[in-house]
Amino acid sequence: MEQEMTIKEIARLWKEDKAQYVKLSTVSAYSLILEKHIQPAFGGRTHIEEVDVQQFVMQKLQAGLSQKSVRDMLVVLKMIQRFGSKRGYLQPAQDWSIRFPTERNNAELEVLTVSQQRKLMQYIEEHFSFRNLGIFICLCTGLRIGEVCALQWGDIDLSTESIFVQRTIERIYVVDGDQRHTELVIGPPKTKNSIREIPISRTLMKMLKPLKKLMNDGYYVLTGEATPTEPRTYRNYYNQLMHQLGLPSMKFHGLRHSFATRCIESSADYKTVSVLLGHADIETTLNLYVHPNKEQKRRCLDKMSEKILSKRQ
Repeated sequence: MEQEMTIKEIARLWKEDKAQYVKLSTVSAYSLILEKHIQPAFGGRTHIEEVDVQQFVMQKLQAGLSQKSVRDMLVVLKMIQRFGSKRGYLQPAQDWSIRFPTERNNAELEVLTVSQQRKLMQYIEEHFSFRNLGIFICLCTGLRIGEVCALQWGDIDLSTESIFVQRTIERIYVVDGDQRHTELVIGPPKTKNSIREIPISRTLMKMLKPLKKLMNDGYYVLTGEATPTEPRTYRNYYNQLMHQLGLPSMKFHGLRHSFATRCIESSADYKTVSVLLGHADIETTLNLYVHPNKEQKRRCLDKMSEKILSKRQ
């Protein structure tokens, strides 16, 4: 080895290297994981054993963190280990075999029922505001909260009857030496697949068409002004509206889930739904939304039986 260094020192060099190639928001996510989790557990060490990582995982899970969150931490820890090993700061990287408890109960997606969605959309049609329009757009397109907050009138094309998703807005955590602060950042969407064109439905077109003719293309849809609203502020407004209407206390992302669920219920093919949502691959869509209920399973088996019996006759 060239020089023995602590995990904290290696992590700093690794993050500086990574910052040249990834989005600022990704660096922000790495910074949070490092500062809140990895450095307190491993920062002062000069090597990491598998048994220590396994213990770290169990402690985080027992503290109530999700398996996904803990797996994200392990990804960062492994990248740091490989970086340090490659440069001679650590012993050759090990392949850890980390075990996770079996997740017996998968949490159900938060989704509006058809009647609840109809109630929300009807209210918005009768009580127009730019903020309400954003909720309506999400129910008709599946946009994420950062995407709708960053949506400008210039992204709406009446000639092609399409919405072009090409940016997102988010508040990120910034570590600058000993200084800690947050910044509101507007940048490209989550992944390259998230940059997409979404057709405008007739219902949504009826609301957008008269407004589009009056608005400056550089203005944001949610404010009708040159300055945007940030996701945290918009999420608070959404929560208040849902409470006011007596609708379920559902995360804003539930609007996206509701859109996808309505698409599946309408027998849309899964690939189309995947593209509309901007998923990286169809597998993500299938894992999230395609879960046949008991009645669908029964219909499938009845149809199979009928086909077999018809051939016997």
